[in-house]
Order: sequence, then structure tokens, then C-alpha cells
Amino acid sequence: MNKPKLIYFDAPVSRGEECRLALHLAGIDFEDVRIKGADWPAMKEQTPYGALPVLELPGRPPLAHSNAILVMIGRRHGLHPSDDFDAARHEGMMQHVEDLRGVVGPTIRMNEPEKKAAREALVEGYLPAWARSAEKNILGEPFFGGTKLNVADLKLHMAVRWFIGGKVDYIPATIFAAYPKLMRVHDAVRDHPGVKCWYAR
Repeated sequence: MNKPKLIYFDAPVSRGEECRLALHLAGIDFEDVRIKGADWPAMKEQTPYGALPVLELPGRPPLAHSNAILVMIGRRHGLHPSDDFDAARHEGMMQHVEDLRGVVGPTIRMNEPEKKAAREALVEGYLPAWARSAEKNILGEPFFGGTKLNVADLKLHMAVRWFIGGKVDYIPATIFAAYPKLMRVHDAVRDHPGVKCWYAR
């Protein structure tokens, strides 16, 4: 039987990286397929929804959308709550991250000065509001649901890491500094032994 295959762009970021981390933490030996941007247009129509990541499992049709991939991995390998209400809370936070990406993502393709104006507006309004909503829904410590890392934590970590690295033009690296619960989840994932192992390879 072939290994599971995760297909995403050749970058340690966003939806693909959180799925890689979930597979790694689950102890799954998988094929990490990293495609070049130039190869994407020819592949796009062959994917389930015209987007990445895609997870291919032996004997199954391709599975797309990061939340679907993460929840399936989490359910199978103890990285997602078994209680249906707790699971729904985690999935709500995962959707909150997707909402963030849906708002900020289009600015990546903007030209100047439109990009500058759009991102400055995000700094003034949307991003603090998004962080406040995240903050009030983080009830556990150090992770979203308590002492145990789940796939929702990986997703929150990747979203926060994107901004605090200081590489998103016109958005200060301190954008989430006033939200200690959010930053605590980020730091707890960063410092998790399994996550450290992934980045030490």
C-alpha cells in the first residue's frame, strides 16, 4: 500500500503546513509533495475544488480543504475532541482562521498603493476585531481546549505566525501582542516537542 500523499506549494506556510504538522504529530509516514507555483495552473483543474492542500489516501478519492483534512486526521489520531460539542467549538475557531485568510489573502495580489491602503485599513479595523473574537473564545491553557494540543491549535499557530514574523507589508509584527491567550496558543505550539521535531529535520 502506498503512503498517504499531501500536496501543497513548496513553502512552510499556511494551510499546507498545518496539515503537514498534523500528519507528523499523528505519527503518519506520508509523502510530502511540494509543487512549484509555475506548475500549479496545469494541476488546478485536477484537484477537487481547484485549490490546495489535497490529501490522497490509498483507495480513497482525493480529500481537499484544510479543515476537512485536519479534522479527519484529528479524529483518527487523537488530535481533535471526541465530544461533539467540544469538537464543534474547535471547528468554529478553525473557521475563524479561514475567515481571516479570506479577508487578508486578496491583498497579496494587490498592487501599490491599493495594497498599502487595504492593509492599513485591516490594521485599524478587521485584525483587532478578529483577535478579540479569538481571544474571548480561547478557554483553555495553554492550548485552545486545555493542556492537550489539537489540530485547531496548529491552525491558530500558523495564522499568528504569519503576521508576527514581520514580513507582511504594512502590518506590524506586534499586531496581536495585546492578546495574551492568542499568543500563548502560538507559543505553546511553537514549543511543543513534536513541532520542534518537525522543524529540526
